[in-house]
Amino acid sequence: MNAGDHVRIERDGQRYEGVLLPSTTDEHLVLKLEGGYNVGIDREDAAVEVIESDVHDVEETGDTSDSTVEFDEDLPTISLISTGGTIASTVDYRTGAVTAQFDAEDVLRAVPDLAGLANYRGRVVANILSENMTPDVWQELAEAVHEEIEAGADGVVVMHGTDTMQFSASALSFMLDTPVPIVFTGSQRSADRPSSDNVMNAVCAVEAAKSDCAEVLVCMHADESDEACALHRGTRVRKNHTSRRDAFETVGAKSLGKIEYENLEIEWRRERAERGDVELDLAADLNADVSLVKFTPGFDEAILDLAAENDGIVLEGTGLGHVHSDLIDRIGKIVDEGTPVVMTSQCLDGRVCDRVYDTGRDLLDAGVVEGEDMLPGTAKVKLMWALANSDHPETVMAEPTAGEITARSVPWE
Repeated sequence: MNAGDHVRIERDGQRYEGVLLPSTTDEHLVLKLEGGYNVGIDREDAAVEVIESDVHDVEETGDTSDSTVEFDEDLPTISLISTGGTIASTVDYRTGAVTAQFDAEDVLRAVPDLAGLANYRGRVVANILSENMTPDVWQELAEAVHEEIEAGADGVVVMHGTDTMQFSASALSFMLDTPVPIVFTGSQRSADRPSSDNVMNAVCAVEAAKSDCAEVLVCMHADESDEACALHRGTRVRKNHTSRRDAFETVGAKSLGKIEYENLEIEWRRERAERGDVELDLAADLNADVSLVKFTPGFDEAILDLAAENDGIVLEGTGLGHVHSDLIDRIGKIVDEGTPVVMTSQCLDGRVCDRVYDTGRDLLDAGVVEGEDMLPGTAKVKLMWALANSDHPETVMAEPTAGEITARSVPWE
């Protein structure tokens, strides 16, 4: 009896039938019922009958972090890389909490709709909820993706928690030049809930990984329905809702593309890098000693002094990129001491322009780098990368590298 088997369980006069899922404890069996709900059943005195063994034929490769499934030479090869998160989660029936437990093989078992879309390689880089993501894991992830593409993967799907997905997608956008799609996906709701978005997001992500768009993308629900997923550029996306399935939005424009779930057809809406445009390359070094500081009325200058102990600072200014004028001299000293200071805006849309008001011009005279329309979180990740990979990080921060800065801001519908 293995996870993925179709089983019938009898205990205490009750009969349950469904697909056996991995369990977080030795004391319980976890079963997905036909209606979509999961139940936990005490193993003690439970009679289990295997109706059908797992049909996906997942085989171990010898390394517990890697797995493959049966190969079909007519299909492209997609690497599934798991970092944890809700899309790869199960319910701990001891505590009732959702925990990251599935590895890449379990994702295939839990999402049988993936069968027949591609050949799959599976790899586990981390098994964490995304609030526990760190720059060190980004480096491991980038190296793993590089190895998978180098080994012949036609595309990569990264299973990731949604809370910090935008940061990880930004990190890989800067760390990798990729000739194939790298698609981040996750789910807002765990697989035991009937409203879970894990199946649709995973299927659409695999289809996007087979496409001709060779960028780092985020694939999540496009709206509240189950009709389509949006494909967002990794450096321009933001999680804008805590719990809705369509939580992710491209800031300042329509999403890069949209994929219909019914027929898996992709509509590309804007220019994009295409498959094979660049050679595979990896620049995985990061300097994590960067602060993201948000200015608000009543801001304590001591916070700026603390941030100045780091190697770089990203400021979230007001409006066009402003802070209190009393802070400008201190910022100038920080820059003179060799610490780059990049200005972004805390507004949800638009770009920094420090040439309109006196405060902005004074900030430019103090040496602040305009972050244009970079998202503050993206700017922090980029500065980590720029400090580690360039002798002139200020120049790198002022120029577009991975679609994080748009040429100009225009109205859109």
